Amino acid sequence: MTSKITVEPLRFPEESGINFGAVASNVDIENLTDDDFAVIRDALFTHQVLVFKNQGHVSPKAQFKLTQRFDPAGSSYGHGKTIDAKRSILHPDLKTIPHQPQVQVIGNGRVASYEGLVDFQLRHPHHKTFHATTIPDEEDLDFTRFYRWHIDAALYGALAPPVVTTLLAVQVPGGRRQTCRYDDGTGDELDVPLGTTAFVSGYTMYESLSEEDKEFARGTKVEYAPHPYVWMSSAKSRSNGLGLLSQGLEVAIDELPPHSKEEIQTLPLCWRNPVTGKLALQVHPSAVRKLHLADGTVIDDLSKVREIVHRLQRPAIAPKYVYPHDWEQGDLVLFHNRGVLHSVVGAFAEDEVRLFRQCNIAASQFPEGPSPTVAATA
Repeated sequence: MTSKITVEPLRFPEESGINFGAVASNVDIENLTDDDFAVIRDALFTHQVLVFKNQGHVSPKAQFKLTQRFDPAGSSYGHGKTIDAKRSILHPDLKTIPHQPQVQVIGNGRVASYEGLVDFQLRHPHHKTFHATTIPDEEDLDFTRFYRWHIDAALYGALAPPVVTTLLAVQVPGGRRQTCRYDDGTGDELDVPLGTTAFVSGYTMYESLSEEDKEFARGTKVEYAPHPYVWMSSAKSRSNGLGLLSQGLEVAIDELPPHSKEEIQTLPLCWRNPVTGKLALQVHPSAVRKLHLADGTVIDDLSKVREIVHRLQRPAIAPKYVYPHDWEQGDLVLFHNRGVLHSVVGAFAEDEVRLFRQCNIAASQFPEGPSPTVAATA
């Protein structure tokens, strides 16, 4: 039976550089057919971000099943048990749904009960806890920053970066807008809805490079730190959320939880789209530790590594390339975690409650880099 799902690309002003995103309609998440999923899969790899409106009824189980369908061999949460490390910067931000442990609850404010969780406090990540400089308190509700540009991935051990992340807006505070400031000397800023999730395209990030930088990116691999979210827990971010400053504040390697050389992940700088074949510059800038170049050279000066990665990534987070999703209650958003970077944005008042469900699953295969032909001729 042919699917009834329709997919309509998001529309943006002519001056916008956003070239991704779509809305999918006529979708029954609880009862997806194989034909339905084929449409969704193709749409995700083509448009990178898919919005499904009015999905507040979708159960945590159905959300997990949809997420898992992109990689049926995967079953564990994208960060596995690494999230349990008390020193991890991720630990305070997530609550696990007891009856569906692959699905996490995130947001802001106190919630009386939800899906087996009782009387719990959610904390929306605030740049004050992570950035080296901060917006003054008196401006905090009017101005905000990108908290941390990232991909959802453990980046350690056998846990491959998830293919897709699903986010469901259960409760959304509305009304206010904020100005997101880059505060990096460029004067860049962006008008955003309160509590938006900001997305940028890894494909635009790659295509924006010079030919020389494209060649560099295709031949380079990124070595991530062991237990990266513990390693970076004391370090401070740039004001635009795109990577860390080099101040010597990382946790010493010998003070990290037990780890081995074999468990350290070294991944391509460019990841290839399984449907279109296009390359995305896909790297978690806060977790990078070394760069392995095509000629065998290893750059292990952390300050230099960070400067190179920031130089490659910064053009594509310019305001005209950022899609700040304007959440409405019941929005279910799927994003291609191997094709976009995203960031939490926003500063909430204590009484503004935001309740979301997040699901991603560690993939069964690691992302593929440039094909030999592309690497040689692109």
